[in-house]
Amino acid sequence: MSVTATCIASLSIAKPQFSVHEFSNNINTNKSFQNTRKWQINSSSSPAVPGVDFNALESALAKKDSDAVKEALNELNEVGWAKRWSSQPYVSCRTTSLRELTTLGIKNAENLAIPSVRNDAAFLFTVVGTTGFLGVLAGQLPGDWGFFVPYLIGSISLVVLAVGSISPGLLQAATGAFSSFFPDYQERSARHEAAHFLVAYLLGLPILGYSLDIGKEHVNLIDEKLEKLIYSGQLDAKELDRLAVIAMAGLAAEGLTYDKVVGQSADLFTLQRFINRSKSKLSREQQQNLTRWAVLFAGSLLKNNKSIHEALMATMSKKATVVECIKTIEMAA
Repeated sequence: MSVTATCIASLSIAKPQFSVHEFSNNINTNKSFQNTRKWQINSSSSPAVPGVDFNALESALAKKDSDAVKEALNELNEVGWAKRWSSQPYVSCRTTSLRELTTLGIKNAENLAIPSVRNDAAFLFTVVGTTGFLGVLAGQLPGDWGFFVPYLIGSISLVVLAVGSISPGLLQAATGAFSSFFPDYQERSARHEAAHFLVAYLLGLPILGYSLDIGKEHVNLIDEKLEKLIYSGQLDAKELDRLAVIAMAGLAAEGLTYDKVVGQSADLFTLQRFINRSKSKLSREQQQNLTRWAVLFAGSLLKNNKSIHEALMATMSKKATVVECIKTIEMAA
């Protein structure tokens, strides 16, 4: 998911299966890693839920039937189990300031919309450093080879820089792969995607699947009604507000934990796409405020449900099924 600069002042789904991305993420070890390990133990200790039938939910997920998934979750809610499903159905945008984000605990709120160049820098440094080193070695070759080969190797850096300037998307896979070299990648990724999953669940938007694989990090959401509204450009203010909060959940999760957000570009772009599909055309100031408010609302939900978020991170890190993730949300203390 991602957003252009118009959506933030100091700070945009394909068929519902919207992909809530963002793109690259992990965490420092030590204390937070120990917490994650603790949740892994707790969430795996009670995989079965006595007296609760999940067959309808599992069948609906297998068929990718959004209406059936919602119906199954509603039935589980009615029998007193899925109490957290759609427990925050009402959201409404209001005027929000950067100070409110800071007060909530968002670090460097004024820089949330600035794209991270961490992976790009690591990739370019590796290419230039490697080709430079090989060029020096190649210069020791005898005869004309010692003249021709270093120039050939050196041209690799120029080609990479040219491609990056003209069509950076072609290098996305390569630069994205470099995220795994950073020690905080896995936990940052789990934190980001678990936030999308949890907030969507609390707001009543069914989840189809997710992935934490490098370069494929995303949470898939399904809702046929929203699908039609998005593709017809008829999103009303209520649905736009709800989607905005879900889109900004990953960014909010990172902002609450790290000094620098890495996975915001895709989330912001997705939010901008939602905005572009709404009935009402928002001014630049309204887009900025919507983005800030969505970060604030999502951050508040995550902060109020911190233990659930941490437990879900651990469950998703084990590549658990969607049903197992839902059980974690409902059974976490």
